[in-house]
Amino acid sequence: MTQATQRVLTGITTTGTPHLGNYVGAIRPAIAASRAPNTESFFFLADYHALIKCDDPARVERSRMEIAAIWLAAGLDPAKVTIYRQSDVPEVTELNWLITCVTAKGLMNRAHAYKAATDINEAAGVDIDHGITMGLFCYPVLMAADILMFNAHKVPVGKDQVQHIEMARDIAQRFNHLYGAGKELFVLPEAIVDEDVPLLPGLDGRKMSKSYDNVIPLFNGGAKGLKEAVARIVTDSRLPGEPKDPDSNSLIAIFNAFATPEQTAAFRAELVGGLGWGEAKQKLLAAIEAEIGPMRAEYDALMADPARIEAAMQVGAARARAIAQPLLQELRAAVGLRSFRAPVAAKTVESAKAALPVFKQYREADGRFYFKLTAADGRVLLQSEGFEQGKDAGQWVGKLKREGAAALAGAPVTLTDSATQDEVATALAAFAEA
Repeated sequence: MTQATQRVLTGITTTGTPHLGNYVGAIRPAIAASRAPNTESFFFLADYHALIKCDDPARVERSRMEIAAIWLAAGLDPAKVTIYRQSDVPEVTELNWLITCVTAKGLMNRAHAYKAATDINEAAGVDIDHGITMGLFCYPVLMAADILMFNAHKVPVGKDQVQHIEMARDIAQRFNHLYGAGKELFVLPEAIVDEDVPLLPGLDGRKMSKSYDNVIPLFNGGAKGLKEAVARIVTDSRLPGEPKDPDSNSLIAIFNAFATPEQTAAFRAELVGGLGWGEAKQKLLAAIEAEIGPMRAEYDALMADPARIEAAMQVGAARARAIAQPLLQELRAAVGLRSFRAPVAAKTVESAKAALPVFKQYREADGRFYFKLTAADGRVLLQSEGFEQGKDAGQWVGKLKREGAAALAGAPVTLTDSATQDEVATALAAFAEA
């Protein structure tokens, strides 16, 4: 029996720049998980969530680009996963309102982030809602919209976020009950907490965290920045030749994240045998650099060419919206936001076909074969490059019909001036539905 495809969704708030600990604990395992069979992965830059925490536009803008470049450089494949900016999918914010209208205020009152803020205000002797925005108060509803928009089955989160997944389930159940008419409009998401995710120690041995100012940069600062950070890892004063306690600092734990168990065991034995701290740090640096050095080169290339990042985001947004738009139309109808046009009786096959966009293949005077995607109103939406063989053009047409907007990445086509990404995504989605 074929295993059902599972949708997995991960969001990254765009308020900072990931460090080495984030790479080991979140980025690397998430990318590896996205390659698992029967898995459909969604990765989004939570830039609307960022506005709750940060009112510095330059910081948000920079973080969006850096995080996108990091994930792409680290191996996330836009052709195999859906990576997009939250703000590029307006269906999410419309869904946010639809589910806000069924969410009890009492549920939001119990949210950990809101309660923590009110506790601080109460301890300070000020109004409990002092400085608290509606963005913070309603944060769990927007998070629920992010998840429910794509009917994600699984959402990897830390323990502090499990409550939000439970709230998303509560909201989904209420919406299904009120408007589903016996149909499950929303899948009930499941929180996935990986207890085995490695927490990389920082320079001082504590958990690597910007709040402790003990992080090792991932790509920022280049090879020099990485070398300088590794040099600052706190060790004791034992001299070369003296036995070292491998567990007295962060070296072994960080080394283990970039080496095989056999290599880590050998490194540990060398320290016990008297390896100097300076040489030990050089070995650690080499192990880290072997893995992230090539990624850093790709990251630098992406940051120098933002158009490449933007292209990947646009492909992801088109793919995400091709999924979100039909569901949102169903949800709008479910709550009563329907067209005033009278229901149309059964259409003839001919009229149904006439309403669909059309792919047209043809041969030009240059002897090459072309195809174009034409909207129902006759406008050309996509124009292909020329092919030596007609079958090559036909294969691309078939791929676009089967895979929709997902096939645009790398496709030898150009968006015409009269078309938008949304129109193309909707047109391609029509072939899949037909």
